[in-house]
Amino acid sequence: MNDASPDPTGTISASSLGVIDDGREARAFTLTNAGGMVVVLSAWGATLAELQAPDRDGQLADVTLGYDTLAGWVGDTSYMNATAGRYGNRIARGRFTLDGTGYTLATNNGDNHLHGGAVGFNKRLWDAEPFERATERGVVFRYASADGEEGYPGELSAEVAYTLTDDHALRLDFRATTTRPTPVNLVHHTYWNLAGDPAQTVLDHALTLHADRYCPIDAGGIPLGGLEAVVGTPFDFTTPHAVGERIDADHPQLANGLGYDHSWAVRGDAGTLRPAADLYDPASGRVMTIETDQPAIQFYSGNYLDGAPGKGGRPMPYRSGLCLETQRFPDTPNQPALGDATLRPGETYRHTMVHRFGTR
Repeated sequence: MNDASPDPTGTISASSLGVIDDGREARAFTLTNAGGMVVVLSAWGATLAELQAPDRDGQLADVTLGYDTLAGWVGDTSYMNATAGRYGNRIARGRFTLDGTGYTLATNNGDNHLHGGAVGFNKRLWDAEPFERATERGVVFRYASADGEEGYPGELSAEVAYTLTDDHALRLDFRATTTRPTPVNLVHHTYWNLAGDPAQTVLDHALTLHADRYCPIDAGGIPLGGLEAVVGTPFDFTTPHAVGERIDADHPQLANGLGYDHSWAVRGDAGTLRPAADLYDPASGRVMTIETDQPAIQFYSGNYLDGAPGKGGRPMPYRSGLCLETQRFPDTPNQPALGDATLRPGETYRHTMVHRFGTR
């Protein structure tokens, strides 16, 4: 851990991560705010590469998993901290029908399509434009997804703006337009560990989800068709519970032993920015709250992390990080009861999520 040295103005700087196979340079951008918080962003996958937040004693630590090198990010198979798309989460059997036409996508997660396919947005180099304003600084990443890419119809012009504010917030604003009707669900996929130490699991983190209903799924992660009340189940995070407290409970939705990888319906009206989640690490005192305008939040408890080496060569073991992904519900292109994820020409897809960091 490092001591924070507050800068009254904050800073932004650019550097090179390296060169990808086609010879293009992948750039990284380091942002600091007036309180000394540090965010590093990468054009590879429009990725949050690092976030250093202070603990209750003012000591900074990186609270994300990830890699030190471009090769690590390029070789990653966990969608580590990246922007997932064109459709984050799962589409059953890699198929959907839109306006009477059937489309076939890659099945890269068992029988299903996951996070945009074999080469999703997390495996693309995005254009980057840094910006700086009085009390905030950030980067806008842009990517043009060709008509037919990974099987999706329409050319999609996508962007995500990361903004670090002087009051310790990291805001993400997603936008997209299309030339043909297409499903869109851009998802931020950071693996968080508020202890700042991947040797520690996230099982002691206390989680609150502002959600009274969740989405039961089949063994492949596809919704069973509707939402159920969380009350009386291990999915009730309406009050704080340690992540590991009920993760192995005797419940049909946890029967595979893998833990949580489900969507919850965020209270309130979709399209309105509202509280979605609160995460607290009792040991460090770090707190992260999330707000969103999306209908759902996916909580994934790091069930497939396997000890692969990450930053500093340190392993990232089972359940050493968790994801809190605001989004549309999984498989909405096939399940209209869960909402409509179709973007049409002339419309603009919008998705905002805000992470706020503090201590107690």
